[in-house]
Amino acid sequence: MILYPAIDIQGGSCVRLRRGDFTESTVFSDDPVARARMWEAEGAQALHVVDLDGARVGRPVNLGLVGKIAAAVSMPVQYGGGIRSIADLKLVAETAAARVVIGTAAVTDQAFLMDAVGLMDARLVVSIDAEEGMVATHGWQERSMVSAVRFAGYLQSEGIAHILYTDIDRDGMMAGMNLEAVRELAERVNIDIIASGGISSLDDVRRLKALGLANISGVIVGRALYEGTFTVAEAREILD
Repeated sequence: MILYPAIDIQGGSCVRLRRGDFTESTVFSDDPVARARMWEAEGAQALHVVDLDGARVGRPVNLGLVGKIAAAVSMPVQYGGGIRSIADLKLVAETAAARVVIGTAAVTDQAFLMDAVGLMDARLVVSIDAEEGMVATHGWQERSMVSAVRFAGYLQSEGIAHILYTDIDRDGMMAGMNLEAVRELAERVNIDIIASGGISSLDDVRRLKALGLANISGVIVGRALYEGTFTVAEAREILD
């Protein structure tokens, strides 16, 4: 299982939100590139980068900065935030990002999703952001009428290779991951799942690993790493 340190970009800085609330942000670094280099030096194998400004306005905003991050490290970088058209997707595809994450448009625009699969193939990750079990969209600001589990099944039927699952209620709250929701999702589909939202301690990492589900391939960690609750090396000791 791979650990993905999170770099969420807002106004050019690394921030962490609480439950996706743009007004509840904490700035941890004003240099995302330096932070990416630091995570790599500490042993990270991949990075998860989110353009929060892009997610809010509905188009990529920080592509230049994402390119600098990808160029500064040798590990794979997956990037998402505000990608809601094929034109946007093509712009991101031209960067050095190893994988591209789409969310809102995958829920609201089936034609876009199919075009994205054709364009990106295995580089495509579809984000399932869930609030009380229902998929949220538009930078987590709106809730759809589609359940996360049902949507995951649909994505599998359409040939999606990777899902990023986030429990919004836990994200940034340091309250532990919703393991039952992750377990239910992983048991209902066979495709690759990256789990996110709520990891606050090494015990949370151990519990996720102990689920023993082979299709949970990675976990994204943000605030716990930034606040020094544990290190990349300590988490990798468990996950490896």
